[in-house]
Formats: sequence, structure tokens, C-alpha cells
Amino acid sequence: MSDRRSLPNQSDQLAASSRSLRNRIRFRVDPGDVPTEKAARRLCLTEAQFLERLPQLLLRGFPPADPTTGMYDLDAIDVWRRLRHSHLFERNDLTTTPAKPIHAPPREIGNVGERFREAQERRRHGRAP
Repeated sequence: MSDRRSLPNQSDQLAASSRSLRNRIRFRVDPGDVPTEKAARRLCLTEAQFLERLPQLLLRGFPPADPTTGMYDLDAIDVWRRLRHSHLFERNDLTTTPAKPIHAPPREIGNVGERFREAQERRRHGRAP
């Protein structure tokens, strides 16, 4: 009769290899570049649909795959998607034009009477105090 406790079973080996892998991976890295299948999923298309529409997408400015790796840049895809409808976003981080201030910055007010008059003026014009 052999002693089964001395021989590691498959679940013990799997657990040990899982622990070893966790020790080597220190933190998760989300990919920036992805294969065709995942670029297609970003647009809610199957890979076949994506490849069929790719020439039209490229004509519309869709970011092409990297010539060396063949991977697609997810950030570039997201920028392209937002640029199609940039007028729908209140704050458009995709432009370099600084936003205009909603109202002038507050000026220095010397005394309590001036502060009161300034607050009344803001209320009258519907601006927050």
C-alpha cells in the first residue's frame, strides 16, 4: 500500500503554480494596444464585421494598426470615437483651446459694504455668490 500523502496531486500542483504566478505578477497592466478582435469589440462589432468595414473606417480617420505589431491603440480609438461627436461633450479635453471662464474672476473687495453690494449684484444677475 502506497502513501498517497507523499505524492502531490494535481490540485496541489495547480495551487502551487498559481501562488508562484501571483508572486511574479506584482500589479495588473491594462493593455494599451490590442489585437483586431478587441479593437472590433470596442466598436461593438465582430472581428469579421470590423475587417469588412475597416477600409471605410480608415477613410474616416480611424487609427490604423501599428505597422510592426499589427495592434490597435485603444486610446486612439477612444479619441477618434469622441471626435465624431465632440459637440455633445460639455468639456472637450480633445482640443487645446482653453475654455472661456463662465464669469469674471472675483475682484478684491475692501470693506463689508462693498462685499454686500457685490453679492446683491451677483444675485440680481443670477450668478452664484
